Order: sequence, then C-alpha cells, then structure tokens
Amino acid sequence: MKLLAFAASLRRESLNRKLIRLAVELVRDANVEVDLADFRDFDMPLYDADVQNSAGFPPGAQGLAGRIQAADGLMISSPEYNYSIPGTLKNAIDWISRMKPMPLRGKHGFLLAASSSLVGGIRGLWALRVPLEGLGVFLHPDMFALAQAQQALDPEGRIKDPAMQERLRKMVNGYLDMARKLTSAESGQRV
Repeated sequence: MKLLAFAASLRRESLNRKLIRLAVELVRDANVEVDLADFRDFDMPLYDADVQNSAGFPPGAQGLAGRIQAADGLMISSPEYNYSIPGTLKNAIDWISRMKPMPLRGKHGFLLAASSSLVGGIRGLWALRVPLEGLGVFLHPDMFALAQAQQALDPEGRIKDPAMQERLRKMVNGYLDMARKLTSAESGQRV
C-alpha cells in the first residue's frame, strides 16, 4: 500500500506541515510507503474551463493527478480558512475532478488539521469531506484536529501532550486498518 500525504498549506512553517510530518512518521513506522509532497509543487491557475479547453490541464494539476494515481490513498492536513477549506485546495480538487479517468475515485483517505483556534480546524475538515466524498474518496470517519496548535507543538514540531499524541497514533492506525482492508478488497485479496 502506498499513500500520498501533503499539507494543504503554502506557508513554509505551517502548523499543518508539522502535523502531516508527524502522521507520516506514524505511517512509516507501520511499514507503509508514503509519498510526502509539498503542496507548492502543484501550483495551478484558478480553474477556468476555457483554459482547460484551449491549453489542457496545467502542469501542477497533472503532477498532483499523477501522484494521486500512483497512490492507494491520501492523507491531507488542511488549514481552516473562514470556517471552510483553503481556496487553493478547492481549486486543485476542481482541476483534478475534470480529468478522465478521475484520479480521486476509489481512493481512501484520512483528514487532519492543525489550527491556532480552539476547535483545531475541524470545521474546515467537515467542509473538505463534501467534495472528496462526492468524488468517490472513502474517507476514514475519524478526523484529527489539533487545537491551539502553536502551543500544542514543541519547538521541534512534536505534540507536547502524550495523550494527544496517543490519540493521533490511534486515529492513524484506525485509518491504516481501514485502508488495508479497502486496498486488499480492491486487489481481490482476502482480508
């Protein structure tokens, strides 16, 4: 099984970049291959059907689609912008959704968020579920939200609270259990 993981943030010192690295460590500790991507590598213009029809898909959208196609599932750590998802992420989803075959269909995924707010970005994750599930992604029912992340993380980017770190570990392992079953079912193997 192979996963594509990225933080849907462009900021270099993003709290979500720190969180996705922690989740990736846990996945790698479980002997699962992870392609940790930088969302900056998927630069693309605002979706415009006229651009798509005249010039095709931009390189950033093609790159993201290729990395999604090469993976069985996704882990996305997304900031919450104004109670929703970042426009850059929604734009990327809009470009990808027009491709044939559509690369997201049949993938599985796990959503995370780190935020300086008291709710940890969970409202943005609920908003992110809508387009991903609508496009055929099987999302793990649990979502990890790290509230007041600037205080919850130490200077090295590790979660200070052992109970919160354990919660992240359990959720990642729960996702991996689900992902293994879905991946095995997809390949026709017995679970």
